[in-house]
Amino acid sequence: MSTIFTKIINREIKADIVYEDDNVLAFNDVNPQAPVHVLIIPKREIATLNDLTDADAEVVGKLHLVAAKIAREKGIAEDGYRVVMNCNEQGGQSVYHIHLHLMGGRQMSWPAG
Repeated sequence: MSTIFTKIINREIKADIVYEDDNVLAFNDVNPQAPVHVLIIPKREIATLNDLTDADAEVVGKLHLVAAKIAREKGIAEDGYRVVMNCNEQGGQSVYHIHLHLMGGRQMSWPAG
């Protein structure tokens, strides 16, 4: 199953890419929820957190390292930022290719409810 993220990786869909290496791609969210809102994805499709195996530990760690690097580059590291990964429908996952949301540039809060 090819997701929108796979199409971005394959350059079938344009994205504002802010980081790329052999295993990870990061791009600005088209519907940002904060002044800085970057999606960080592995280039290998993994549908959900539930699908991770021990073999995925390195790439999941790399996603977080890239998040911290981008936060520094975007100037939000010192003030603080949020990193979120949703899992399945009730967790808010809408694209079934794991991804981190890096958000910052404003005071973050949790929604009520």
